[in-house]
Amino acid sequence: MRQTRPCPVPPPSPLLSPGTCSRASIPPQPGGVSDYTRLVARALVQAGERVHVWAPGAPEALGEDGVQVHRVPGLFTPVGLAKLTWALERLPGPRRLLLQYVPHAFGMKAMNIPFCAWFAARRQDERWVFFHEVVYPWSPGAPLRHQLLAGATRVMAHLAAGNAARTFVSIPTWREYLPEGTRARAEWRPVPSTLPIEAPPEAVARLRAELGPGPWIGHFGTYGKATAEPLERVLVPLLRAGPERRALLLGRGSQAYAAGLAQRHPELANRLLFRDSLSPEDVVVHLKASDLLVQPYPDGVSARRTTTMAGMALGLPLVTNTGHLTEPIWRGLGAVALAEGTDPAPLAALAERLLSHPQERAALGAHAAEIYRERFSLERTVEALLSAPPSEGQETP
Repeated sequence: MRQTRPCPVPPPSPLLSPGTCSRASIPPQPGGVSDYTRLVARALVQAGERVHVWAPGAPEALGEDGVQVHRVPGLFTPVGLAKLTWALERLPGPRRLLLQYVPHAFGMKAMNIPFCAWFAARRQDERWVFFHEVVYPWSPGAPLRHQLLAGATRVMAHLAAGNAARTFVSIPTWREYLPEGTRARAEWRPVPSTLPIEAPPEAVARLRAELGPGPWIGHFGTYGKATAEPLERVLVPLLRAGPERRALLLGRGSQAYAAGLAQRHPELANRLLFRDSLSPEDVVVHLKASDLLVQPYPDGVSARRTTTMAGMALGLPLVTNTGHLTEPIWRGLGAVALAEGTDPAPLAALAERLLSHPQERAALGAHAAEIYRERFSLERTVEALLSAPPSEGQETP
């Protein structure tokens, strides 16, 4: 008989339980861990698991694709945790809790030590933790409030992971911040694409006809400050190198980014197209209409970058860069065109080469899709959750 697998959920996204958990459409925070949770929860239900999700929000209980979703006001406050405790005790055992760990999602300005203490005290349940993020970086010269935050997030991580039955990290670097006894057995599990992995060919063809000739240089992201500047230093020379080239900017923040870019480079204004708020289905159609994706990251590409995973899953040629969070595996996979370091110039040079060699682009995209299916897909995530843990020290995927 299958275990019941409840899972608490953090504010913008739900928490997940192994072979469980979905985010069940928890508004108003789309994207990120929420979408990941929803996908994994649905997949676990399809694999025969029983899944409950607890999330903050107006009181409500509903089923979505077989996942039982429970919304509790102030879930991570003492009152909310009392309600969660009451609900958990009424589920049949044995119970397994899988916490999708993102410190800022738990409230109290990312210093919710009481919630992590509550989780650590649930010794009657089997507890698993998936660390999407772990701690706030500590610096001796930082303001006192940042040092307090760094210290508090370390206490939280030790409480949550200390005696958990299984721990997962989205990138290997996060192991360094876990309790010493937990590091060696923490399992690396990449975050798969949270978008559909196929786009209807007829919809893509229709969009390409509407867009007109290119090539179209795509970018998918949220256009934060750390990414905006290097992206501009890549896009501008690429567009200037060919009057037929166009930029397709996708994701929240793309409208403001395109407006700023057009103001600084008015000669490129009519070659910038943005799509700020699209449904997941429309996003993949626009991605698939791109000839090349350019994805610079300030800390380097890694297996937690769902924007890169989205491109790989669709079989798109993609140019990105390494950084201090990049796993060594990326240098040997050949799944993306990889520039060393965060200087935009080498990345732009790689993009220029691929724009000039269509066959090389096509081969890179096909290889990316193959690697994604083999190593990073949702199916691999579910397999890991439903399988026995690997031997201590064994690297995955």
